[in-house]
Amino acid sequence: MSTAGIHAGWDADDTHRSLTPPVHVASAYAQRDHASLRALFERRADGFAYSRSGNPTTEVLEQRIAALEGGIGAIAVASGQAATTIALCALAAPGGHVVASSRLYGGTTELLDDTLADLGVRTTVVDPWDLDAWAAAFTEDTRAAIVESIANPGAQLLDLDALTAIAHRHDVPVIVDSTLASPALYRPGEHGADVVVHSATKYLCGHGTTIAGLIVDTGRFDPRRRPERWERLTSPNRRFGVTFADEHDRGGSGLLAFARAKYVTDLGATLPAASAQQVLVGIETLDLRMRKISADAAELAGRLVAAPEVARVHHSCLPGRPDRRLAVRDFPRGTSGVFSIDLRGGEAAAAAFCDALRLWRLAVNLGDARSLVCHPASTTHCHLTDAQREACGVGAGTVRLSVGLEDLEDLWTDLCRGLAAVRAALPEAAVVPA
Repeated sequence: MSTAGIHAGWDADDTHRSLTPPVHVASAYAQRDHASLRALFERRADGFAYSRSGNPTTEVLEQRIAALEGGIGAIAVASGQAATTIALCALAAPGGHVVASSRLYGGTTELLDDTLADLGVRTTVVDPWDLDAWAAAFTEDTRAAIVESIANPGAQLLDLDALTAIAHRHDVPVIVDSTLASPALYRPGEHGADVVVHSATKYLCGHGTTIAGLIVDTGRFDPRRRPERWERLTSPNRRFGVTFADEHDRGGSGLLAFARAKYVTDLGATLPAASAQQVLVGIETLDLRMRKISADAAELAGRLVAAPEVARVHHSCLPGRPDRRLAVRDFPRGTSGVFSIDLRGGEAAAAAFCDALRLWRLAVNLGDARSLVCHPASTTHCHLTDAQREACGVGAGTVRLSVGLEDLEDLWTDLCRGLAAVRAALPEAAVVPA
Protein backbone atom coordinates (compact mmCIF):
# COMPACT_ATOMS: atom_id res chain seq x y z
CA MET A 1 0.00 0.00 0.00
CA SER A 2 2.72 2.50 0.92
CA THR A 3 4.72 1.70 -2.22
CA ALA A 4 1.77 2.28 -4.55
CA GLY A 5 0.82 5.41 -2.62
CA ILE A 6 4.21 6.91 -3.42
CA HIS A 7 4.97 5.59 -6.90
CA ALA A 8 1.80 4.56 -8.79
CA GLY A 9 1.11 6.66 -11.87
CA TRP A 10 4.47 8.45 -11.97
CA ASP A 11 7.99 7.31 -12.86
CA ALA A 12 9.91 10.60 -13.20
CA ASP A 13 10.09 10.35 -16.97
CA ASP A 14 9.33 13.99 -17.74
CA THR A 15 11.89 16.36 -19.25
CA HIS A 16 13.39 17.33 -15.90
CA ARG A 17 12.93 13.93 -14.22
CA SER A 18 11.21 15.41 -11.17
CA LEU A 19 10.62 12.91 -8.39
CA THR A 20 7.15 14.29 -7.66
CA PRO A 21 4.49 14.90 -10.32
CA PRO A 22 4.63 18.52 -11.50
CA VAL A 23 1.58 20.76 -11.37
CA HIS A 24 0.36 21.40 -14.90
CA VAL A 25 -1.51 24.70 -14.60
CA ALA A 26 -2.24 25.02 -18.32
CA SER A 27 -5.83 25.49 -19.44
CA ALA A 28 -5.14 24.16 -22.95
CA TYR A 29 -2.47 22.11 -24.76
CA ALA A 30 -0.85 22.87 -28.11
CA GLN A 31 -1.06 20.12 -30.72
CA ARG A 32 1.41 19.17 -33.43
CA ASP A 33 -1.07 19.66 -36.25
CA HIS A 34 -4.73 19.94 -37.20
CA ALA A 35 -5.13 16.16 -37.56
CA SER A 36 -3.86 15.53 -34.02
CA LEU A 37 -6.33 17.93 -32.46
CA ARG A 38 -9.19 16.54 -34.52
CA ALA A 39 -8.30 12.99 -33.44
CA LEU A 40 -8.57 14.00 -29.78
CA PHE A 41 -12.06 15.40 -30.25
CA GLU A 42 -13.13 12.37 -32.26
CA ARG A 43 -11.91 10.13 -29.43
CA ARG A 44 -9.48 8.36 -31.78
CA ALA A 45 -6.39 9.33 -29.79
CA ASP A 46 -5.37 9.78 -26.17
CA GLY A 47 -4.02 13.05 -24.90
CA PHE A 48 -5.01 16.44 -23.54
CA ALA A 49 -6.72 19.28 -25.34
CA TYR A 50 -8.41 21.34 -22.63
CA SER A 51 -8.14 20.91 -18.86
CA ARG A 52 -11.88 20.80 -18.25
CA SER A 53 -11.82 17.22 -19.52
CA GLY A 54 -8.35 16.12 -18.44
CA ASN A 55 -4.98 17.27 -17.12
CA PRO A 56 -1.60 15.50 -16.78
CA THR A 57 -1.45 16.07 -13.01
CA THR A 58 -4.99 14.84 -12.36
CA GLU A 59 -4.26 11.83 -14.56
CA VAL A 60 -1.46 10.78 -12.18
CA LEU A 61 -3.93 11.01 -9.29
CA GLU A 62 -6.46 8.94 -11.23
CA GLN A 63 -3.90 6.24 -11.94
CA ARG A 64 -2.72 6.23 -8.34
CA ILE A 65 -6.16 5.82 -6.76
CA ALA A 66 -7.05 3.12 -9.30
CA ALA A 67 -3.89 1.24 -8.29
CA LEU A 68 -4.64 1.63 -4.58
CA GLU A 69 -8.23 0.43 -4.98
CA GLY A 70 -7.34 -2.36 -7.41
CA GLY A 71 -9.54 -0.74 -10.06
CA ILE A 72 -9.28 -0.50 -13.84
CA GLY A 73 -9.59 3.28 -13.96
CA ALA A 74 -10.64 6.42 -12.12
CA ILE A 75 -11.86 9.98 -12.60
CA ALA A 76 -10.80 12.89 -10.42
CA VAL A 77 -13.49 15.54 -9.91
CA ALA A 78 -14.06 18.76 -7.99
CA SER A 79 -15.44 17.28 -4.75
CA GLY A 80 -16.66 14.12 -3.07
CA GLN A 81 -20.22 15.29 -3.62
CA ALA A 82 -19.46 15.63 -7.34
CA ALA A 83 -18.08 12.09 -7.36
CA THR A 84 -21.24 10.66 -5.82
CA THR A 85 -23.49 12.74 -8.06
CA ILE A 86 -21.71 11.82 -11.28
CA ALA A 87 -21.57 8.11 -10.42
CA LEU A 88 -25.30 8.03 -9.67
CA CYS A 89 -26.23 10.10 -12.71
CA ALA A 90 -24.18 7.91 -15.04
CA LEU A 91 -25.99 4.81 -13.81
CA ALA A 92 -29.48 5.94 -12.78
CA ALA A 93 -30.46 9.23 -14.39
CA PRO A 94 -32.93 10.00 -15.73
CA GLY A 95 -35.80 8.12 -14.16
CA GLY A 96 -34.00 5.14 -12.65
CA HIS A 97 -34.39 3.58 -9.23
CA VAL A 98 -31.70 3.49 -6.52
CA VAL A 99 -31.51 1.33 -3.40
CA ALA A 100 -29.73 3.30 -0.69
CA SER A 101 -28.47 2.48 2.78
CA SER A 102 -30.20 4.31 5.61
CA ARG A 103 -26.73 5.04 7.01
CA LEU A 104 -25.49 7.64 4.55
CA TYR A 105 -23.84 11.02 4.95
CA GLY A 106 -26.49 13.73 5.18
CA GLY A 107 -25.40 15.37 1.93
CA THR A 108 -25.86 12.11 0.04
CA THR A 109 -29.34 11.64 1.46
CA GLU A 110 -30.26 15.19 0.46
CA LEU A 111 -28.85 14.61 -3.03
CA LEU A 112 -31.08 11.55 -3.49
CA ASP A 113 -34.14 13.16 -1.92
CA ASP A 114 -33.94 16.47 -3.72
CA THR A 115 -31.68 17.08 -6.72
CA LEU A 116 -31.71 13.57 -8.18
CA ALA A 117 -35.42 13.29 -7.44
CA ASP A 118 -35.84 16.35 -9.67
CA LEU A 119 -34.27 14.25 -12.44
CA GLY A 120 -36.82 11.49 -11.90
CA VAL A 121 -34.51 9.21 -9.88
CA ARG A 122 -36.49 7.32 -7.25
CA THR A 123 -34.88 6.01 -4.08
CA THR A 124 -35.76 3.22 -1.66
CA VAL A 125 -33.93 3.56 1.67
CA VAL A 126 -33.13 0.30 3.46
CA ASP A 127 -31.49 -0.73 6.70
CA PRO A 128 -28.26 -2.28 5.36
CA TRP A 129 -28.24 -4.95 8.08
CA ASP A 130 -31.68 -6.24 7.09
CA LEU A 131 -30.70 -8.48 4.19
CA ASP A 132 -34.30 -9.53 3.51
CA ALA A 133 -35.40 -5.90 3.21
CA TRP A 134 -32.36 -5.17 1.06
CA ALA A 135 -33.26 -8.01 -1.32
CA ALA A 136 -36.91 -6.96 -1.47
CA ALA A 137 -36.01 -3.38 -2.44
CA PHE A 138 -34.68 -4.25 -5.90
CA THR A 139 -36.97 -3.96 -8.92
CA GLU A 140 -36.57 -4.17 -12.68
CA ASP A 141 -36.09 -0.38 -12.65
CA THR A 142 -33.21 -0.45 -10.16
CA ARG A 143 -30.04 0.92 -11.74
CA ALA A 144 -27.72 1.27 -8.75
CA ALA A 145 -27.31 0.66 -5.03
CA ILE A 146 -25.26 2.88 -2.74
CA VAL A 147 -23.75 2.26 0.70
CA GLU A 148 -20.84 3.49 2.82
CA SER A 149 -18.04 1.14 3.85
CA ILE A 150 -17.89 2.92 7.23
CA ALA A 151 -20.99 4.96 8.00
CA ASN A 152 -20.81 8.66 8.78
CA PRO A 153 -21.18 9.60 11.62
CA GLY A 154 -21.90 6.39 13.54
CA ALA A 155 -18.94 4.37 12.19
CA GLN A 156 -21.13 1.32 11.56
CA LEU A 157 -19.69 -1.39 9.35
CA LEU A 158 -21.71 -3.52 6.95
CA ASP A 159 -21.35 -6.92 5.35
CA LEU A 160 -20.53 -5.70 1.85
CA ASP A 161 -19.95 -9.23 0.56
CA ALA A 162 -23.54 -10.15 1.41
CA LEU A 163 -25.04 -6.90 0.11
CA THR A 164 -23.22 -7.00 -3.22
CA ALA A 165 -24.10 -10.66 -3.73
CA ILE A 166 -27.79 -9.78 -3.45
CA ALA A 167 -27.48 -6.75 -5.73
CA HIS A 168 -25.59 -8.74 -8.36
CA ARG A 169 -28.30 -11.39 -8.41
CA HIS A 170 -30.49 -8.55 -9.67
CA ASP A 171 -27.76 -7.37 -12.09
CA VAL A 172 -27.44 -4.07 -10.21
CA PRO A 173 -24.06 -2.38 -9.68
CA VAL A 174 -23.11 -1.25 -6.17
CA ILE A 175 -21.52 2.12 -5.44
CA VAL A 176 -19.52 2.27 -2.20
CA ASP A 177 -18.54 5.55 -0.59
CA SER A 178 -15.30 4.54 1.09
CA THR A 179 -14.22 7.97 2.27
CA LEU A 180 -13.91 7.03 5.93
CA ALA A 181 -12.00 3.82 5.29
CA SER A 182 -9.64 4.86 2.49
CA PRO A 183 -7.84 2.11 0.57
CA ALA A 184 -5.30 1.91 3.40
CA LEU A 185 -7.89 0.12 5.54
CA TYR A 186 -10.38 -1.44 3.11
CA ARG A 187 -10.78 -2.04 -0.61
CA PRO A 188 -14.49 -2.38 -1.47
CA GLY A 189 -13.73 -3.95 -4.86
CA GLU A 190 -12.41 -7.02 -3.03
CA HIS A 191 -15.85 -7.37 -1.42
CA GLY A 192 -17.93 -7.03 -4.58
CA ALA A 193 -18.22 -3.26 -5.12
CA ASP A 194 -18.54 -2.11 -8.73
CA VAL A 195 -17.80 1.57 -8.19
CA VAL A 196 -15.92 3.25 -5.33
CA VAL A 197 -16.23 6.96 -4.58
CA HIS A 198 -14.14 9.10 -2.26
CA SER A 199 -14.24 12.55 -0.86
CA ALA A 200 -10.48 12.95 -1.32
CA THR A 201 -10.85 16.07 0.81
CA LYS A 202 -10.70 13.79 3.82
CA TYR A 203 -8.10 11.08 4.53
CA LEU A 204 -6.60 10.89 1.05
CA CYS A 205 -5.48 14.51 1.24
CA GLY A 206 -5.25 14.40 5.01
CA HIS A 207 -4.39 17.98 5.85
CA GLY A 208 -7.57 19.97 5.36
CA THR A 209 -6.23 21.94 2.40
CA THR A 210 -8.17 20.73 -0.63
CA ILE A 211 -11.65 19.86 -1.90
CA ALA A 212 -11.53 16.87 -4.28
CA GLY A 213 -13.43 13.74 -5.28
CA LEU A 214 -12.62 10.44 -6.98
CA ILE A 215 -14.61 7.77 -8.82
CA VAL A 216 -13.05 4.33 -9.27
CA ASP A 217 -14.33 1.56 -11.53
CA THR A 218 -13.36 -1.84 -10.10
CA GLY A 219 -13.98 -3.59 -13.43
CA ARG A 220 -16.89 -5.70 -12.22
CA PHE A 221 -19.70 -3.80 -13.93
CA ASP A 222 -20.38 -4.67 -17.56
CA PRO A 223 -23.54 -3.01 -18.92
CA ARG A 224 -23.58 -5.43 -21.85
CA ARG A 225 -25.02 -8.09 -19.54
CA ARG A 226 -28.26 -6.11 -19.46
CA PRO A 227 -27.97 -3.75 -22.44
CA GLU A 228 -31.59 -2.63 -22.25
CA ARG A 229 -30.98 -1.17 -18.79
CA TRP A 230 -28.01 0.99 -19.72
CA GLU A 231 -28.77 1.99 -23.29
CA ARG A 232 -26.68 5.15 -22.98
CA LEU A 233 -23.65 2.92 -22.54
CA THR A 234 -24.54 0.02 -24.83
CA SER A 235 -25.96 1.91 -27.83
CA PRO A 236 -24.08 4.13 -30.31
CA ASN A 237 -23.88 7.64 -28.91
CA ARG A 238 -24.94 10.23 -31.45
CA ARG A 239 -23.01 13.06 -29.85
CA PHE A 240 -19.70 11.32 -29.24
CA GLY A 241 -19.74 8.85 -32.10
CA VAL A 242 -18.86 5.80 -29.97
CA THR A 243 -20.50 3.01 -28.02
CA PHE A 244 -19.00 3.48 -24.58
CA ALA A 245 -19.45 -0.14 -23.48
CA ASP A 246 -17.10 -1.23 -26.27
CA GLU A 247 -14.21 -0.04 -24.13
CA HIS A 248 -14.56 -3.25 -22.12
CA ASP A 249 -13.03 -5.11 -25.05
CA ARG A 250 -9.87 -3.04 -24.56
CA GLY A 251 -9.78 -3.49 -20.79
CA GLY A 252 -11.19 -0.03 -20.22
CA SER A 253 -14.24 1.32 -18.53
CA GLY A 254 -17.25 2.32 -20.54
CA LEU A 255 -18.83 3.76 -17.40
CA LEU A 256 -15.96 6.13 -16.64
CA ALA A 257 -15.54 7.18 -20.27
CA PHE A 258 -19.23 8.05 -20.42
CA ALA A 259 -19.16 9.85 -17.07
CA ARG A 260 -16.14 11.92 -18.06
CA ALA A 261 -17.40 12.79 -21.55
CA LYS A 262 -20.92 13.70 -20.46
CA TYR A 263 -21.03 14.77 -16.83
CA VAL A 264 -17.54 15.95 -15.91
CA THR A 265 -17.21 17.94 -19.11
CA ASP A 266 -20.78 19.24 -19.37
CA LEU A 267 -21.15 20.14 -15.70
CA GLY A 268 -17.60 21.44 -15.41
CA ALA A 269 -16.88 19.42 -12.27
CA THR A 270 -13.16 19.59 -12.99
CA LEU A 271 -10.47 19.10 -10.37
CA PRO A 272 -7.73 21.78 -10.63
CA ALA A 273 -4.20 20.49 -11.11
CA ALA A 274 -2.98 22.15 -7.92
CA SER A 275 -5.69 20.35 -5.95
CA ALA A 276 -4.71 17.01 -7.52
CA GLN A 277 -1.12 17.61 -6.47
CA GLN A 278 -2.18 18.27 -2.86
CA VAL A 279 -4.06 14.95 -2.77
CA LEU A 280 -1.07 13.15 -4.28
CA VAL A 281 1.17 14.50 -1.53
CA GLY A 282 -1.33 13.39 1.09
CA ILE A 283 -1.61 9.88 -0.30
CA GLU A 284 2.14 9.38 0.16
CA THR A 285 1.63 9.24 3.95
CA LEU A 286 -1.86 7.71 3.95
CA ASP A 287 -0.84 4.29 5.21
CA LEU A 288 1.14 5.66 8.16
CA ARG A 289 -1.54 8.18 9.12
CA MET A 290 -4.39 5.69 9.03
CA ARG A 291 -2.59 3.25 11.33
CA LYS A 292 -2.09 5.87 14.06
CA ILE A 293 -5.48 7.51 13.64
CA SER A 294 -7.31 4.18 13.81
CA ALA A 295 -5.42 3.00 16.88
CA ASP A 296 -5.94 6.27 18.74
CA ALA A 297 -9.64 6.40 17.88
CA ALA A 298 -10.17 2.90 19.24
CA GLU A 299 -8.36 3.80 22.45
CA LEU A 300 -10.36 6.99 22.96
CA ALA A 301 -13.62 5.18 22.24
CA GLY A 302 -12.79 2.61 24.89
CA ARG A 303 -12.08 5.31 27.47
CA LEU A 304 -15.25 7.26 26.71
CA VAL A 305 -17.41 4.23 27.48
CA ALA A 306 -16.70 4.75 31.17
CA ALA A 307 -17.74 8.43 31.18
CA PRO A 308 -21.11 8.87 32.94
CA GLU A 309 -21.95 11.84 30.70
CA VAL A 310 -21.84 9.56 27.65
CA ALA A 311 -24.91 7.46 27.04
CA ARG A 312 -23.37 5.52 24.17
CA VAL A 313 -20.18 5.28 22.14
CA HIS A 314 -20.48 4.27 18.49
CA HIS A 315 -17.28 2.44 17.49
CA SER A 316 -16.91 -1.05 16.07
CA CYS A 317 -14.05 -1.98 18.41
CA LEU A 318 -16.34 -2.09 21.44
CA PRO A 319 -17.73 -5.29 22.97
CA GLY A 320 -21.37 -5.90 22.16
CA ARG A 321 -21.32 -4.08 18.85
CA PRO A 322 -23.08 -6.23 16.21
CA ASP A 323 -20.48 -5.20 13.61
CA ARG A 324 -17.46 -6.09 15.71
CA ARG A 325 -17.07 -9.38 13.85
CA LEU A 326 -16.86 -7.41 10.60
CA ALA A 327 -14.13 -5.24 12.08
CA VAL A 328 -12.14 -8.36 12.87
CA ARG A 329 -12.85 -10.05 9.54
CA ASP A 330 -12.64 -7.17 7.08
CA PHE A 331 -10.70 -4.37 8.82
CA PRO A 332 -7.58 -5.93 10.37
CA ARG A 333 -5.69 -2.64 9.98
CA GLY A 334 -8.28 -0.57 11.85
CA THR A 335 -11.60 1.15 11.28
CA SER A 336 -10.57 4.77 10.76
CA GLY A 337 -10.58 7.77 13.06
CA VAL A 338 -14.24 8.80 12.92
CA PHE A 339 -16.76 7.73 15.53
CA SER A 340 -19.55 9.33 17.50
CA ILE A 341 -20.83 9.59 21.06
CA ASP A 342 -24.31 10.24 22.39
CA LEU A 343 -24.19 12.69 25.32
CA ARG A 344 -26.83 12.65 28.02
CA GLY A 345 -28.60 15.99 27.96
CA GLY A 346 -29.22 16.38 24.22
CA GLU A 347 -28.11 19.39 22.22
CA ALA A 348 -27.43 21.47 25.33
CA ALA A 349 -24.89 18.90 26.47
CA ALA A 350 -23.38 18.73 22.99
CA ALA A 351 -23.03 22.53 22.88
CA ALA A 352 -21.36 22.66 26.30
CA PHE A 353 -19.01 19.84 25.32
CA CYS A 354 -17.97 21.33 21.99
CA ASP A 355 -17.55 24.86 23.30
CA ALA A 356 -15.23 23.71 26.11
CA LEU A 357 -12.77 21.94 23.83
CA ARG A 358 -9.50 23.69 23.03
CA LEU A 359 -7.49 21.16 21.01
CA TRP A 360 -10.36 19.54 19.12
CA ARG A 361 -11.53 22.09 16.55
CA LEU A 362 -15.22 22.68 15.90
CA ALA A 363 -15.58 22.10 12.14
CA VAL A 364 -17.67 19.99 9.77
CA ASN A 365 -14.71 18.41 7.97
CA LEU A 366 -13.12 15.10 8.93
CA GLY A 367 -9.96 13.19 8.05
CA ASP A 368 -7.73 16.17 8.87
CA ALA A 369 -4.36 16.05 10.61
CA ARG A 370 -6.14 18.11 13.27
CA SER A 371 -8.76 16.50 15.48
CA LEU A 372 -12.23 17.84 14.68
CA VAL A 373 -15.62 17.73 16.37
CA CYS A 374 -19.13 18.65 15.25
CA HIS A 375 -22.80 18.23 16.16
CA PRO A 376 -24.38 16.45 13.16
CA ALA A 377 -28.02 17.19 14.02
CA SER A 378 -27.44 20.94 13.67
CA THR A 379 -24.90 20.78 10.84
CA THR A 380 -24.23 17.91 8.42
CA HIS A 381 -27.64 16.29 8.96
CA CYS A 382 -29.69 19.39 9.79
CA HIS A 383 -31.84 19.29 6.64
CA LEU A 384 -32.98 15.71 7.17
CA THR A 385 -36.30 14.79 8.73
CA ASP A 386 -36.40 13.48 12.28
CA ALA A 387 -37.04 9.98 10.91
CA GLN A 388 -34.06 10.22 8.56
CA ARG A 389 -31.77 11.38 11.36
CA GLU A 390 -32.97 8.56 13.57
CA ALA A 391 -32.27 6.05 10.78
CA CYS A 392 -28.75 7.51 10.45
CA GLY A 393 -28.17 7.14 14.18
CA VAL A 394 -28.05 10.91 14.74
CA GLY A 395 -29.70 12.15 17.92
CA ALA A 396 -29.90 15.53 19.63
CA GLY A 397 -26.91 14.66 21.81
CA THR A 398 -24.80 12.99 19.11
CA VAL A 399 -21.31 14.42 18.65
CA ARG A 400 -19.01 13.27 15.83
CA LEU A 401 -15.31 12.98 16.57
CA SER A 402 -12.62 12.85 13.90
CA VAL A 403 -9.29 11.89 15.44
CA GLY A 404 -6.20 13.61 14.07
CA LEU A 405 -2.48 13.15 14.51
CA GLU A 406 -1.97 14.88 17.86
CA ASP A 407 -0.62 13.06 20.90
CA LEU A 408 -3.19 10.67 22.33
CA GLU A 409 -2.99 11.94 25.91
CA ASP A 410 -3.41 15.55 24.80
CA LEU A 411 -6.58 14.56 22.97
CA TRP A 412 -7.89 12.70 26.00
CA THR A 413 -7.18 15.61 28.33
CA ASP A 414 -9.19 17.89 26.07
CA LEU A 415 -12.11 15.44 25.88
CA CYS A 416 -12.14 15.33 29.68
CA ARG A 417 -12.37 19.13 29.64
CA GLY A 418 -15.46 18.84 27.46
CA LEU A 419 -17.05 16.23 29.72
CA ALA A 420 -16.39 18.42 32.75
CA ALA A 421 -18.22 21.26 31.00
CA VAL A 422 -21.22 18.98 30.50
CA ARG A 423 -21.22 18.14 34.21
CA ALA A 424 -21.05 21.81 35.14
CA ALA A 425 -23.79 22.91 32.75
CA LEU A 426 -26.07 19.90 33.15
CA PRO A 427 -25.30 18.01 36.39
CA GLU A 428 -28.15 15.59 35.68
CA ALA A 429 -26.36 14.48 32.48
CA ALA A 430 -23.71 12.77 34.58
CA VAL A 431 -26.26 10.62 36.36
CA VAL A 432 -26.54 7.20 34.78
CA PRO A 433 -30.14 5.96 34.83
CA ALA A 434 -30.67 2.87 36.96
